[in-house]
Amino acid sequence: MDSKLTERVRLTQNKLRKRTLSAIFQEFDQKIMNLERGKREEKYLKMAATPFSFFRGSAYLFYFDVSREWFAYHTPENRPTWIQGDLHFENFGAFRNETGALVYDVNDFDEGYLGSYLYDLLRMSASIALVCRLKEQPAGQQIAAIETYLQAYSKQMRRFVKGKDDPGTYLIDVERAEGPVKKLLKKLQKRQEQHFLEKVTALVQEDRKFAATVEIVPPTDEEREALLGAWPQYLASVAADDAEELKHFEVKDIAAKQGSGTASIGLDRYYVLIEAGEEAQGGDDIVLEVKEVRVPVPAYFMAYDETFWSEFEHQGKRVTMTQKAMHHEADPYLGWLSIGDRHFYVRERSPYKKRLKLEKLETIGDLLSVTDSMGRLTAKMHARADADVAQGVLAYHSEEEIVKAMGDDEEAFCTSISRWAVSYADQVERDYALFTEWLSGKIKQS
Repeated sequence: MDSKLTERVRLTQNKLRKRTLSAIFQEFDQKIMNLERGKREEKYLKMAATPFSFFRGSAYLFYFDVSREWFAYHTPENRPTWIQGDLHFENFGAFRNETGALVYDVNDFDEGYLGSYLYDLLRMSASIALVCRLKEQPAGQQIAAIETYLQAYSKQMRRFVKGKDDPGTYLIDVERAEGPVKKLLKKLQKRQEQHFLEKVTALVQEDRKFAATVEIVPPTDEEREALLGAWPQYLASVAADDAEELKHFEVKDIAAKQGSGTASIGLDRYYVLIEAGEEAQGGDDIVLEVKEVRVPVPAYFMAYDETFWSEFEHQGKRVTMTQKAMHHEADPYLGWLSIGDRHFYVRERSPYKKRLKLEKLETIGDLLSVTDSMGRLTAKMHARADADVAQGVLAYHSEEEIVKAMGDDEEAFCTSISRWAVSYADQVERDYALFTEWLSGKIKQS
């Protein structure tokens, strides 16, 4: 083809794609999220850091693309599972579960919804490719890391179906962990329980209060009054009704939390310090996180389910129940409340919460070890959804439907998705270039 024609084709493709990006950002960030201009700029500047940061902050673009593609391995539309909804490399981490064990697992369920398990695998696989590129791994190693994840998922899911493992009790703790995950959990074992409490609070006349920082600031009088007014809703959601329980949940201080996340910019988040016990100087106080949530991104692209929405119309309840469905030991402080027409969920801000830093993954062996763990945990998460059979949310066992959808040829399954993921990572990088160009123009205009 003539070079001028080739250039014309390329420019036209970029022009059309840039219009798509602009339209989607305007629809979700401006119209649906109602982000004012300053918050949009804050979010976009975070997204502009790397292609992976862009991918993290644009789940709506991912679903816009993949919901229009045909894939061979979807479960039937009438056989969805409970999906995490925004699965990517940095939504895994270490924390202490309800029984006090330090575990490595998925730690974010804000976008939880009903849909094909495959959407979680596709998003996670693309994120692995992008992380590998940040680590300057060649295409072959990218494929290896993705296929390690998919093979671990497939093998673990088949073990659940055969009854060799129980998704209700399966976990990765320091005994089961390997490589960088094991090192992370061992490091957390040395952390004192009061570490986070002492980091975000200070003693004021023998009483513990939040310490003001760049990210932790005093709430306005209106925010404090609104949150305290809604607190009885939270107490009802965790069934705290006797005098001892009410004393445990007594609010000692409130702070507004700023600067967290990328996709969640523009949503309010608070820290609430509760009594929890009688130890001197509040040494056993607990920090709860109250986080605003909205309709999950996948809901705009998945089939509407009347039963689901009648049960989980409150978005805080949806997130809470998603986490309970997907974790074998859920946070006992999980609950929800409303402030006006806005929905929030509540969880403990674990003193042991820690993410595996990408710079700690020094070799391809480290990447393969971690993606293997992530694959097994994703399988556990999806298989755990059948705990809801008794509650009437799902009338079938998710792991059986997923194994049917994957088929018997594991190699073909892994190859198909890994090749797609690398190709989609290429698209993300092209989108990232268009996005940064578009953002530069927006900044110059302002």
